[in-house]
Amino acid sequence: ALQISDFINLAQQRLTRELRTRPMLKVATTTANSADGTVELPSDFLEMRELHFQGNPEIVLTYQTPDLFFRNLLTNTGATPVYYTLLSSELQFAPVPSSNLTLQMLYYAQPTFISPTTSSNLYLANYPDALLYATLAEAEPYLMNDARIQTWATMYERAVANIMKNDDGSKYPNVSINVVPR
Repeated sequence: ALQISDFINLAQQRLTRELRTRPMLKVATTTANSADGTVELPSDFLEMRELHFQGNPEIVLTYQTPDLFFRNLLTNTGATPVYYTLLSSELQFAPVPSSNLTLQMLYYAQPTFISPTTSSNLYLANYPDALLYATLAEAEPYLMNDARIQTWATMYERAVANIMKNDDGSKYPNVSINVVPR
């Protein structure tokens, strides 16, 4: 019984690495203060989708790799931030905000994993086939059933491809936009 929960956990880890879908998106709002120009990432953070400071107008931030970020010579000045980078579990802004600003981030969040105390999650509710196939693919080497590994891997890959295709389709309308001349 212990191995079954291990296989399910490994399957969930695999889905977490390979899927980025609309149901995984979350919005978080926090304050970036002028003290140090950093904000802690949410504990369930996987990947950033969009980041801006609220205001009129909104301040859209541009990502820079850490090496470029520290070479831009703006990390110690106080002004309106235009750049951000990810350092371990926090965001850092440049220039450092000269006043407190409200930060809004749209990010992909790691779903809560199924466990003895959690009977369902985003994967089971939305992608039960992918979760099943990934779990079976993780179990077969342990069961020494090498002949079935490729079967479950193929079914998993097909399920994930369909999930991603359907998710892409849900982000954009499937209608043509007609421009009516005036």
